[in-house]
Amino acid sequence: MGIEVGGLLGLIWLIIVIWAIVKVAKSTAGGLAKLIWILVLLLFPLIGLIAWFIFGPKG
Repeated sequence: MGIEVGGLLGLIWLIIVIWAIVKVAKSTAGGLAKLIWILVLLLFPLIGLIAWFIFGPKG
């Protein structure tokens, strides 16, 4: 049962990170800002996602 729960949580986490990357890509931020946010989200998924929720574009 542990593998199934871990796999499901991993899949949910992956969907959240992909959603955040898509939101960054569609935002009105400049190209360099988008690139930096996407790299942060890819290289540091947990910290990057938290930082994006706090400091990222609103709306």
